[in-house]
Amino acid sequence: MEAAQAFGEGWAADLKGGEVFALSGVLGAGKTQLVKGLARGLGYRGHVTSPTFTLVNEYLGGRLPLYHIDLYRINSEKEALGFGIEEYLPMAGGVTVIEWAERISDLLPADAHQWEIQVASLTERIIRNLRDA
Repeated sequence: MEAAQAFGEGWAADLKGGEVFALSGVLGAGKTQLVKGLARGLGYRGHVTSPTFTLVNEYLGGRLPLYHIDLYRINSEKEALGFGIEEYLPMAGGVTVIEWAERISDLLPADAHQWEIQVASLTERIIRNLRDA
């Protein structure tokens, strides 16, 4: 999982704000680990956890605010709109990362960075850019 964190940390250097990252992958694939690395790369030093029950965690105090959304418990785009997801798509001046983003694929901005994390083994993950697939 350290590799997923390092991958996410590597994204941070070039971010300017307004980016949306759409992550997909099975439960336990490493989506939250990737977000932890991104937060670290943005200079956030607090605890990063999956917002499965709260839906959104906001990490402030880094170079850019990071908005971490988990749609695992959301069953439709209508439900996502009901909690205000459109406010984060994109969030000017911040970075939005959405786990289980395939649940709102029609709501994602056209320029969203879409990534899939596949489990290759207990210790290996494949991180694939879906826009280049």
